[in-house]
Amino acid sequence: MSTTVNERELENRVKEIYRDVADEPDEEFHFEMGRGLAERLGYSPTELDRIPQEAVDSFAGVGYHVDLADLTEGDRVLDLGSGSGTDAFVAALRVGDGGHVIGLDMTDEQLAKSRRLRDEAGVPNVSFEKGYIEELPFEDGTIDAVLSNGVINLSAKKERVFEEVSRVLVPGGRLAISDIISERQMPERIKGDADLWAACIGGAMQIDDYTDVIEMPGFADVEVRENPQYEFVSERAQGACQAYGVKSISLRARNR
Repeated sequence: MSTTVNERELENRVKEIYRDVADEPDEEFHFEMGRGLAERLGYSPTELDRIPQEAVDSFAGVGYHVDLADLTEGDRVLDLGSGSGTDAFVAALRVGDGGHVIGLDMTDEQLAKSRRLRDEAGVPNVSFEKGYIEELPFEDGTIDAVLSNGVINLSAKKERVFEEVSRVLVPGGRLAISDIISERQMPERIKGDADLWAACIGGAMQIDDYTDVIEMPGFADVEVRENPQYEFVSERAQGACQAYGVKSISLRARNR
Protein backbone atom coordinates (compact mmCIF):
# COMPACT_ATOMS: atom_id res chain seq x y z
CA MET A 1 0.00 0.00 0.00
CA SER A 2 1.50 3.33 -1.00
CA THR A 3 1.20 6.27 1.34
CA THR A 4 2.29 9.87 1.35
CA VAL A 5 2.35 10.34 5.12
CA ASN A 6 5.73 11.05 6.71
CA GLU A 7 6.34 7.92 8.76
CA ARG A 8 8.56 9.57 11.38
CA GLU A 9 6.06 12.39 11.84
CA LEU A 10 3.26 9.82 12.09
CA GLU A 11 5.08 7.81 14.75
CA ASN A 12 5.77 10.92 16.81
CA ARG A 13 2.15 12.10 16.54
CA VAL A 14 0.77 8.66 17.50
CA LYS A 15 3.06 8.50 20.51
CA GLU A 16 2.05 12.02 21.52
CA ILE A 17 -1.67 11.27 21.35
CA TYR A 18 -1.48 7.94 23.17
CA ARG A 19 0.85 9.34 25.80
CA ASP A 20 -1.96 11.78 26.55
CA VAL A 21 -4.51 8.94 26.47
CA ALA A 22 -2.48 7.15 29.16
CA ASP A 23 -1.81 10.19 31.35
CA GLU A 24 -4.87 12.40 30.75
CA PRO A 25 -7.85 10.17 29.83
CA ASP A 26 -10.30 12.98 30.66
CA GLU A 27 -8.94 15.25 27.92
CA GLU A 28 -10.78 15.67 24.59
CA PHE A 29 -9.65 13.59 21.62
CA HIS A 30 -10.99 12.80 18.12
CA PHE A 31 -12.34 9.57 19.62
CA GLU A 32 -14.42 8.50 22.61
CA MET A 33 -12.87 6.68 25.57
CA GLY A 34 -13.77 4.83 28.74
CA ARG A 35 -16.13 2.25 30.16
CA GLY A 36 -19.28 3.57 28.54
CA LEU A 37 -17.72 3.09 25.12
CA ALA A 38 -16.43 -0.38 26.01
CA GLU A 39 -19.85 -1.58 27.17
CA ARG A 40 -21.58 -0.11 24.13
CA LEU A 41 -19.15 -1.93 21.84
CA GLY A 42 -19.94 -5.27 23.50
CA TYR A 43 -17.55 -5.80 26.40
CA SER A 44 -19.07 -7.73 29.29
CA PRO A 45 -19.67 -5.54 32.38
CA THR A 46 -18.80 -8.58 34.50
CA GLU A 47 -15.40 -8.93 32.84
CA LEU A 48 -14.77 -5.18 32.98
CA ASP A 49 -15.44 -5.34 36.74
CA ARG A 50 -12.67 -7.93 37.10
CA ILE A 51 -9.87 -5.94 35.46
CA PRO A 52 -8.06 -2.75 36.58
CA GLN A 53 -10.47 0.17 36.29
CA GLU A 54 -7.76 2.64 35.31
CA ALA A 55 -7.17 0.53 32.22
CA VAL A 56 -10.86 0.74 31.36
CA ASP A 57 -10.82 4.52 31.92
CA SER A 58 -8.14 4.80 29.20
CA PHE A 59 -9.82 2.33 26.83
CA ALA A 60 -9.75 3.84 23.33
CA GLY A 61 -10.72 0.85 21.19
CA VAL A 62 -12.97 0.95 18.14
CA GLY A 63 -14.77 -2.38 18.48
CA TYR A 64 -15.14 -5.66 20.35
CA HIS A 65 -13.51 -8.82 19.03
CA VAL A 66 -12.37 -10.96 21.98
CA ASP A 67 -15.28 -13.31 21.25
CA LEU A 68 -13.99 -13.79 17.69
CA ALA A 69 -10.64 -15.07 18.97
CA ASP A 70 -12.20 -18.20 20.53
CA LEU A 71 -9.73 -18.04 23.42
CA THR A 72 -9.38 -21.14 25.57
CA GLU A 73 -7.50 -22.15 28.71
CA GLY A 74 -3.77 -22.26 28.07
CA ASP A 75 -3.66 -20.10 24.95
CA ARG A 76 -0.69 -17.84 24.30
CA VAL A 77 -2.08 -14.49 23.09
CA LEU A 78 -0.50 -11.37 21.60
CA ASP A 79 -2.26 -7.98 21.74
CA LEU A 80 -0.88 -5.49 19.21
CA GLY A 81 -0.91 -1.90 20.47
CA SER A 82 -2.07 -2.92 23.92
CA GLY A 83 -2.31 0.59 25.37
CA SER A 84 -3.30 0.60 29.02
CA GLY A 85 -4.19 -3.06 28.82
CA THR A 86 -7.97 -3.48 28.63
CA ASP A 87 -7.97 -6.19 25.95
CA ALA A 88 -4.91 -7.91 27.43
CA PHE A 89 -6.51 -8.10 30.87
CA VAL A 90 -9.81 -9.37 29.45
CA ALA A 91 -7.96 -12.01 27.42
CA ALA A 92 -6.05 -13.06 30.55
CA LEU A 93 -9.34 -13.92 32.24
CA ARG A 94 -10.12 -16.31 29.40
CA VAL A 95 -6.78 -18.08 29.02
CA GLY A 96 -6.41 -18.71 32.74
CA ASP A 97 -3.29 -19.43 34.77
CA GLY A 98 -2.07 -21.90 32.17
CA GLY A 99 -2.10 -19.30 29.40
CA HIS A 100 -0.24 -16.08 28.84
CA VAL A 101 -1.05 -12.73 27.24
CA ILE A 102 1.60 -10.41 25.84
CA GLY A 103 0.74 -6.78 25.24
CA LEU A 104 2.98 -5.00 22.73
CA ASP A 105 3.14 -1.21 22.56
CA MET A 106 5.61 1.44 21.38
CA THR A 107 4.56 4.20 23.80
CA ASP A 108 6.53 4.33 27.04
CA GLU A 109 3.74 5.97 29.02
CA GLN A 110 1.22 3.32 28.02
CA LEU A 111 3.67 0.56 28.95
CA ALA A 112 4.43 2.15 32.31
CA LYS A 113 0.73 2.41 33.09
CA SER A 114 -0.22 -1.09 31.99
CA ARG A 115 2.70 -2.64 33.90
CA ARG A 116 1.80 -0.70 37.04
CA LEU A 117 -1.82 -1.79 36.80
CA ARG A 118 -0.79 -5.41 36.26
CA ASP A 119 1.47 -5.35 39.30
CA GLU A 120 -1.09 -3.62 41.50
CA ALA A 121 -3.80 -6.11 40.50
CA GLY A 122 -1.47 -9.11 40.77
CA VAL A 123 -2.07 -10.54 37.28
CA PRO A 124 0.76 -13.04 36.70
CA ASN A 125 -0.27 -14.26 33.25
CA VAL A 126 0.13 -10.89 31.47
CA SER A 127 3.32 -9.18 30.33
CA PHE A 128 3.78 -5.92 28.47
CA GLU A 129 6.68 -5.44 26.08
CA LYS A 130 7.94 -2.52 24.02
CA GLY A 131 8.01 -3.01 20.27
CA TYR A 132 6.58 -2.22 16.86
CA ILE A 133 3.79 -4.13 15.18
CA GLU A 134 5.75 -4.13 11.90
CA GLU A 135 8.70 -5.92 13.59
CA LEU A 136 7.35 -8.38 16.13
CA PRO A 137 10.02 -9.49 18.63
CA PHE A 138 8.77 -13.09 18.83
CA GLU A 139 9.80 -16.40 17.29
CA ASP A 140 7.94 -18.10 14.46
CA GLY A 141 4.86 -20.12 15.33
CA THR A 142 4.75 -19.27 19.05
CA ILE A 143 1.37 -17.48 19.37
CA ASP A 144 -2.11 -19.05 19.33
CA ALA A 145 -4.13 -15.87 18.83
CA VAL A 146 -3.39 -12.26 17.90
CA LEU A 147 -5.66 -9.40 18.95
CA SER A 148 -5.59 -5.70 18.03
CA ASN A 149 -7.99 -2.84 18.57
CA GLY A 150 -7.90 0.28 16.41
CA VAL A 151 -4.14 0.06 15.89
CA ILE A 152 -3.28 -1.51 12.52
CA ASN A 153 -4.84 1.42 10.65
CA LEU A 154 -2.17 3.60 12.31
CA SER A 155 0.60 1.74 10.50
CA ALA A 156 1.94 2.94 7.17
CA LYS A 157 3.15 -0.64 6.49
CA LYS A 158 0.04 -2.76 6.89
CA GLU A 159 1.28 -5.51 4.56
CA ARG A 160 4.30 -5.93 6.82
CA VAL A 161 2.09 -6.07 9.92
CA PHE A 162 0.03 -8.98 8.60
CA GLU A 163 3.14 -10.79 7.34
CA GLU A 164 4.59 -10.58 10.84
CA VAL A 165 1.33 -11.70 12.44
CA SER A 166 1.18 -14.72 10.15
CA ARG A 167 4.80 -15.53 10.97
CA VAL A 168 4.39 -15.60 14.76
CA LEU A 169 1.04 -17.44 14.73
CA VAL A 170 0.91 -21.23 14.87
CA PRO A 171 -0.68 -22.98 11.88
CA GLY A 172 -4.41 -22.54 12.34
CA GLY A 173 -3.82 -19.67 14.76
CA ARG A 174 -6.47 -16.96 15.02
CA LEU A 175 -6.40 -13.28 14.16
CA ALA A 176 -9.17 -11.24 15.80
CA ILE A 177 -9.11 -7.47 15.44
CA SER A 178 -11.18 -4.32 15.37
CA ASP A 179 -10.09 -1.52 13.08
CA ILE A 180 -11.16 1.47 11.01
CA ILE A 181 -11.79 1.14 7.26
CA SER A 182 -13.29 3.35 4.57
CA GLU A 183 -15.88 2.72 1.89
CA ARG A 184 -14.33 5.20 -0.54
CA GLN A 185 -10.81 6.23 -1.48
CA MET A 186 -9.61 9.22 0.52
CA PRO A 187 -7.71 12.11 -1.08
CA GLU A 188 -4.01 12.70 -0.56
CA ARG A 189 -4.66 15.72 1.68
CA ILE A 190 -6.16 13.32 4.24
CA LYS A 191 -3.84 10.36 3.61
CA GLY A 192 -0.86 12.67 4.07
CA ASP A 193 -2.12 14.27 7.29
CA ALA A 194 -0.29 12.75 10.28
CA ASP A 195 -2.88 14.14 12.70
CA LEU A 196 -5.75 12.38 10.89
CA TRP A 197 -3.68 9.20 10.66
CA ALA A 198 -3.09 9.32 14.41
CA ALA A 199 -6.83 9.85 14.89
CA CYS A 200 -7.45 6.48 13.12
CA ILE A 201 -8.82 8.10 9.94
CA GLY A 202 -6.03 8.97 7.48
CA GLY A 203 -4.69 5.42 7.37
CA ALA A 204 -8.04 3.69 6.93
CA MET A 205 -7.98 1.37 3.90
CA GLN A 206 -10.93 0.50 1.74
CA ILE A 207 -12.43 -2.73 3.06
CA ASP A 208 -11.70 -4.86 -0.05
CA ASP A 209 -8.07 -3.72 -0.04
CA TYR A 210 -7.85 -4.43 3.68
CA THR A 211 -9.05 -8.03 3.37
CA ASP A 212 -6.77 -8.54 0.35
CA VAL A 213 -3.78 -7.46 2.43
CA ILE A 214 -4.78 -9.92 5.16
CA GLU A 215 -5.13 -12.82 2.74
CA MET A 216 -1.78 -12.23 0.99
CA PRO A 217 0.49 -13.70 3.71
CA GLY A 218 -1.73 -16.75 4.08
CA PHE A 219 -4.82 -15.97 6.14
CA ALA A 220 -8.08 -17.70 5.24
CA ASP A 221 -11.72 -17.76 6.34
CA VAL A 222 -11.85 -13.98 6.76
CA GLU A 223 -15.11 -12.84 8.38
CA VAL A 224 -16.09 -9.20 8.89
CA ARG A 225 -18.79 -7.57 11.01
CA GLU A 226 -19.53 -3.86 11.26
CA ASN A 227 -19.64 -1.86 14.49
CA PRO A 228 -22.27 0.85 13.88
CA GLN A 229 -22.24 1.73 17.58
CA TYR A 230 -18.77 3.27 17.20
CA GLU A 231 -18.57 6.96 16.28
CA PHE A 232 -15.83 9.56 16.20
CA VAL A 233 -16.52 12.61 18.34
CA SER A 234 -14.60 15.56 16.91
CA GLU A 235 -16.15 17.66 14.14
CA ARG A 236 -13.15 17.18 11.85
CA ALA A 237 -13.20 13.40 12.27
CA GLN A 238 -16.96 13.20 11.76
CA GLY A 239 -16.64 15.18 8.54
CA ALA A 240 -14.13 12.70 7.12
CA CYS A 241 -16.34 9.80 8.17
CA GLN A 242 -19.37 11.20 6.40
CA ALA A 243 -17.45 12.08 3.24
CA TYR A 244 -15.57 8.81 2.80
CA GLY A 245 -17.60 6.21 4.68
CA VAL A 246 -15.03 5.75 7.43
CA LYS A 247 -16.31 3.20 9.94
CA SER A 248 -15.39 0.51 12.45
CA ILE A 249 -15.30 -3.21 11.77
CA SER A 250 -14.31 -6.33 13.68
CA LEU A 251 -12.70 -9.17 11.80
CA ARG A 252 -11.38 -12.66 12.31
CA ALA A 253 -9.23 -14.88 10.14
CA ARG A 254 -7.32 -18.15 10.41
CA ASN A 255 -3.62 -18.61 9.72
CA ARG A 256 -2.98 -21.35 7.21
